Amino acid sequence: MSSKSRGELYRDPSRAKIGGVCAGLADYLGWEAWLVRILVVSGVLFGMPFLVMIYIAAWFILDKKPKNLQRQDNYNQQAPEQNNDRAGFDSSIKVKARIWQAGEPPKQAFHDIRRKFNALEKELRKIEQYVTSTEFTISREINKL
Repeated sequence: MSSKSRGELYRDPSRAKIGGVCAGLADYLGWEAWLVRILVVSGVLFGMPFLVMIYIAAWFILDKKPKNLQRQDNYNQQAPEQNNDRAGFDSSIKVKARIWQAGEPPKQAFHDIRRKFNALEKELRKIEQYVTSTEFTISREINKL
């Protein structure tokens, strides 16, 4: 488990298959949602039918995840060419160490980091081109007057 505090338990309807309880529990535990779903379904199938009642109760009791706590899944699920805003550069990439932990596989994280650096390099080239242009020099001289 991670050393950071877990926070509160919410259900996550944005990643829900039924009610978002398993997705919220997965976020709380730092696991993948598919693993929590498999554990719940196999628990119900192998003689723990009370899990259905617990799931339904949690569906009604747990609050929906607030918008300000939403993970940046919307950003990560978009195509890279749609991610030209600055929010994409500021998001951190969480790499999973174990298969059941939440986060990106190392190979995908590497590609995301590489894409971010390439986008930043393009921005830097645009800035450098403007600063070395005559337009910038003329604008600077006019501002000095």
